[in-house]
Amino acid sequence: MNIDFAGRTAIVTGAGHGFGRAIGEAFAGAGAMVWACDLNADELAATRQACGARCEVRVVNVADRQAVAGFVAEAERAGSIDILVNNAGGVVGQVGRPLEEISPADWHAIFDVNATGAFYCAQAVAPAMKRQRRGRIINISSRAGLEISLTGIQAYAAAKAAQIGLTRQLAHELGPWGITVNNVAPGFVRSNPTTERQWQSYGEEGQRRLVESIALKRLGTPADIAHAVLFFASDDAGWITGQVLSVDGGK
Repeated sequence: MNIDFAGRTAIVTGAGHGFGRAIGEAFAGAGAMVWACDLNADELAATRQACGARCEVRVVNVADRQAVAGFVAEAERAGSIDILVNNAGGVVGQVGRPLEEISPADWHAIFDVNATGAFYCAQAVAPAMKRQRRGRIINISSRAGLEISLTGIQAYAAAKAAQIGLTRQLAHELGPWGITVNNVAPGFVRSNPTTERQWQSYGEEGQRRLVESIALKRLGTPADIAHAVLFFASDDAGWITGQVLSVDGGK
């Protein structure tokens, strides 16, 4: 396996903690220059420290098209844009509620970060990748985009499914330029405060049932997700595009 990214640049969104931080660390450890963004400056500072000198961090709202364009342009001035990991997402503080209680603002807030943000970031990096005639875009969705969301949040399941559809569509659009677009769909991982609260809410019996439903009988880790991302970004995945890889321990 050629997991060596020396001389390449990777943009990682939602890199303040959890999957994003693990992905940034993995790329930096494999020789890439990492440009990491998130909304939380303090968490980004911790990511910068974890990744070391091969990392630049910026506070960016991926739902803001102009902010995304400015961030990508700054990264491009420093070198090539070889890899984009659309990891920013989540439930933006929401919990499962009945359908009739969901406001338009609630719906759009989740779509903005999970689906629209991925679109804006892909749109921003596409010109540079086309000029280079190479590139890797990896979207981080969820098992919720393939079946149902354990959170019960309608917009989250819908937005993650939309992101998977975007992955397949962009794979065909960008393929002629040597750009691959793939998707990693994680299972349940205790990777951030939201998933930790969700885990605790299940209680001891619910936690046992969840683990027993997994073929490997254990929860995953952020590193498990990062390993899948690095594979899709590697030269060894050069003839793989438009695919969804479930990293969930077996369901």
